[in-house]
Amino acid sequence: MSDIKIIFFDIDGTLIDMEKKQISEKILETLSKLKENGIRICVATGRSPMLLPRFPGVEFDAYLTYNGSYCFDKHQDIFSHPLTRKDVYTIMDNAGRIGRPLSLATKNRLAANGTDEDLSAYYGIVGLKVEIADDFDTVAENDEIYQIMLGCYISEYEAVMRDVMDARIAAWWDRAVDIIPRNSGKGTAIAKVLEHYHLTREEAMAFGDGNNDIEMLEAVGRGIAMKNASPELKEVADDICDDVADDGVYTYCKAAGMI
Repeated sequence: MSDIKIIFFDIDGTLIDMEKKQISEKILETLSKLKENGIRICVATGRSPMLLPRFPGVEFDAYLTYNGSYCFDKHQDIFSHPLTRKDVYTIMDNAGRIGRPLSLATKNRLAANGTDEDLSAYYGIVGLKVEIADDFDTVAENDEIYQIMLGCYISEYEAVMRDVMDARIAAWWDRAVDIIPRNSGKGTAIAKVLEHYHLTREEAMAFGDGNNDIEMLEAVGRGIAMKNASPELKEVADDICDDVADDGVYTYCKAAGMI
């Protein structure tokens, strides 16, 4: 696949096995060899910039964080699209009515107004504990909010999003959601990054495993779902690689002659 010049990777469930909670030596080798072969590598994740993993010997070209709401490389911001203040307050009110605490995500911090079992478990996936912010109201009023996280089941989506105008849910877990700007998302962010590097979608590939990766796979010329991916993602994928536990990204890139 000599036409591929850039690859976007989800992190959890794609590069990192959720059970082992660490990247394997083969995936580290894959990322390094892709770079050596002149292919740009980027992460596209729901994580915040503060929670991006640091992989030894690997430097990504660009980071698409908060499901694409805030993207940057080591030199500059590429795309910045926070939630509207009105939607932030509407979501806060809606969540409060159903007894759900939430966490506001800015460029450099996470600020929660409380926690529950689901939100704590969501934080726990990336090894964090929820810290309740004394200045939560100040953050909500003054800071740019790129994403809101809260424990939430599908049955609660309608109540949480009632009267919300310019935001939407990007979910990859059945017990919690990320809420991002409506005209954002991994697909939109990929388009911005491709424009930044003067590349076409046909020159781009992406690997993912969750429903929040659907538009990412649709935004590139070749979208690859992990064997452990959701059924919905597999439906839109151009191809399926091995499970993350079996170093699926490595085996796919090796078979394709990219490493």
